[in-house]
Amino acid sequence: MTVFERPEPSFPELALDPAESRAAFAGRGWRRVVGFQTRNPIHRAHEYLTKGALETVDGLLIHPLVGETKSDDVPVATRVECYKVLVDAYYPVDRVVVCAFPAAMRYAGPREAIWHAIARKNYGCSHFIVGRDHAGVGDYYGTYDAQLIFDEFEPHELDIEPMFFEHSFWCKTCGSMASAKTCPHPPDHHVFLSGTKVRELLEAGDLPPVEFSRPEVAKVLMEAYRT
Repeated sequence: MTVFERPEPSFPELALDPAESRAAFAGRGWRRVVGFQTRNPIHRAHEYLTKGALETVDGLLIHPLVGETKSDDVPVATRVECYKVLVDAYYPVDRVVVCAFPAAMRYAGPREAIWHAIARKNYGCSHFIVGRDHAGVGDYYGTYDAQLIFDEFEPHELDIEPMFFEHSFWCKTCGSMASAKTCPHPPDHHVFLSGTKVRELLEAGDLPPVEFSRPEVAKVLMEAYRT
C-alpha cells in the first residue's frame, strides 16, 4: 500500500469525502440523490434543469469542480461565491448539499461524462444530470454525444441513472425558462446567452440580463471583473 500526503482542500467549508457525503445523505433520509457537475457559475438555465431534476428525487448535490480549468473560465473563488449566494436565495436549504469536487477538467466530452457519473455514484448519488455538450470544448464533440454514450452501457454497469436535458433558454412569450421540449415559440422569442457573451458584457461593465443570471450572481461576477 502506498500512502500519499493529502493537500489541504482549497475550500475547507465545502470539502466532503465520498464517505462523508454518503453519510450526510443518509442522515437526511435521502435515498434518491441527483448530482450536478459544473465548472461555471450556475445561471438561469442551470438552475432550471437542477430544479427540474430535484422535483423527482429526495435531494440535490451541487458538486462544482474546483481543480484546474481553462484559463478563460471564471476563476474558482468567484464561482464558489456565486454558488453560495444563489443557493442561499433560491434553493430549499434542506434539499441541497453543496460540496467541492477536487478534480481538474479534461474536456474529454463523452468519456469524461461517464467518469463524472461514476465519481458521483461514489459520492452517494443515484442520478446524474447530463446536459448539452457535457465536458465539451468548442465544437469538437457533437452537442449530445455525452448523452448518447450512456446507451453503450447496461443500467447495472454504471449503477447510476443519467438524467438528460436539452439546452434551455428564457422565452419572452412564455415569460419563463423553457426548452425545445416545452416551448412552442420560434427562436426569435428566446434569449440565448453564451459564456463568451457574458464575459464580454462583464468586461464592458454591463450586467448580464435577469433572463440569464440571477441579480445576486451577476453582482458577484461584476465585482470580480472590476478588480
